[in-house]
Amino acid sequence: MRIYLDNCCFNRPYDDQLHIRIKLETEAKLRIQDDIRNGLHQLVWSYILDYENGKNPFNERSELISKWGKYAIVDISESKELLHYAKMFLKCGFKKYDSLHIACAIIGNAEYFVTTDDGILRKSNLVEDIQLIDPIGFIKEVIL
Repeated sequence: MRIYLDNCCFNRPYDDQLHIRIKLETEAKLRIQDDIRNGLHQLVWSYILDYENGKNPFNERSELISKWGKYAIVDISESKELLHYAKMFLKCGFKKYDSLHIACAIIGNAEYFVTTDDGILRKSNLVEDIQLIDPIGFIKEVIL
């Protein structure tokens, strides 16, 4: 199964772990990463992940996240088709980078787009080509 983890998801372990939701999402995300490393899921990577991660002010975090690109089976670059999808998502109310991430996931044939971003998750019913889900929901749906 192909999955796409967005930048929020990759950064979840660096958020304040005193909040139970954040702690649970972190644990779920780490399990997903273990499953990717073990070949149970296929990771889709993208140029927009590289771009956003490159803007991370914490160099150590950025370096650790960028290493996940080596586990990807595909690295999506910008294309006319991708920008077409992204424009459709912008019209649905998604933010610019979120639209690009979702478009990359679709172009990469991911079945799941895993995110911790509530703004994206609230609009999940507007996207038909891929399932938008949080890490806990992914674990419950796919692994349990």
